[in-house]
Amino acid sequence: MSLYPESVQFLYALGNEFKTIKFGLERISTVLDALGQPQHGARVIHVAGTNGKGSTCAFIERTIRTAGVRTGLFTSPHLVEPTERIRIDGQPVSPDEFAGAFQEVHLASERLVAAGAIDMHPTYFETVTAMAFLLFRARGCQAVVLETGMGGRLDATNTVDPALSVITPIDLDHEKFLGYTIPEIAAEKAGILKPGCPAVIARQHAEALHVLQERASALHAPLVSAASWRVEHLSLNATGSRFEVHGPAGQRLNIDCPLIGAHQVENALTAVAALFQLGYTSTQIETGIRATQWPGRLELISRSPDIFLDGAHNPAGARALAGYIRHFHHQRRVWMVFAAMRDKDLSLIGPSLFPLAAELIFTTPQQARAFPAEEIRQLSGQARARVTTSVPEALALLRDADPADAIFVTGSLYLVGEARALLVG
Repeated sequence: MSLYPESVQFLYALGNEFKTIKFGLERISTVLDALGQPQHGARVIHVAGTNGKGSTCAFIERTIRTAGVRTGLFTSPHLVEPTERIRIDGQPVSPDEFAGAFQEVHLASERLVAAGAIDMHPTYFETVTAMAFLLFRARGCQAVVLETGMGGRLDATNTVDPALSVITPIDLDHEKFLGYTIPEIAAEKAGILKPGCPAVIARQHAEALHVLQERASALHAPLVSAASWRVEHLSLNATGSRFEVHGPAGQRLNIDCPLIGAHQVENALTAVAALFQLGYTSTQIETGIRATQWPGRLELISRSPDIFLDGAHNPAGARALAGYIRHFHHQRRVWMVFAAMRDKDLSLIGPSLFPLAAELIFTTPQQARAFPAEEIRQLSGQARARVTTSVPEALALLRDADPADAIFVTGSLYLVGEARALLVG
């Protein structure tokens, strides 16, 4: 009998990973020491940032795997099952592997709590991070692509000695935890930089770039900016993009990017710069990026009508989605199903998206910290919006859509995950 359901239940009982987050590395470091320091051994690429972390990780991992290297990939949050957070050679670990790793971390943690070595059981995110390290070691992963959770400096993943640090675009998000200005948030993200360890950074706001440059200089960490690479002959379409990339040392690549949206060009560019830094060839990079998949991020899951899933859960994500809708779907009747978590500022997200929808539906995912749909309607002033109390109820309204319409399910990755399970299976 599988212990997977009990493992997941215990993890959820630890509380929401953001609401109960306890920044600091002492607890996770002690747990990892007791487990034999499983975070060491593989070649680690550590990725922080506000937007594009997951996509950039996906591009990098797929390319490394294309080169014949056994890979581990750690990302968050999951869309449907927690096993998605820990992938080996592109596949989520099995429920039994997940449960076995949980038991090992859980029992070690209880012993440490009983001995007074740690103050409490590791949080949800700390526990799953330790589980990932155990599974990557057990399965012999040679390279691990590791996405931070929320910040960087005090994030549970920041216990590694990476071969390369990568920082994607920094913007406002999780302000209650990371700071209310871009320089404050950048300082937290810059915490993944390590002495002498090279780092690749995406194009940044000037104030974020200044913070990253100062931190890298203080650590004597060589800094490569993806902005030193240029894109030429860009062709964007509704299902991806094609472009040439020219590097500072004369490199030239033809990129066929299957991930949708202009913002994915920047993510792919950051991945290209990172992969060259790691020593991969132009052919390996072109092949890897062309084969990349990343569910729930402007993912087209159905045709006639076209249904897209996109976790546009912060202002920059909302702007990116809005730009895509305006560019490729301005002549279509747009439906939008939207939900958000309570830690999100609707005043910074809604104005970008809601005016673009001819049919606007607010809903409430099965998540304790979700905004009730009626509250979203009141806060946004969108009296025309229809309100539903569940995701299935919201999706049922889409039966009235015409085959020529475009439907976007967006706002929260929890909504996207719940909808994806219902629409894709």
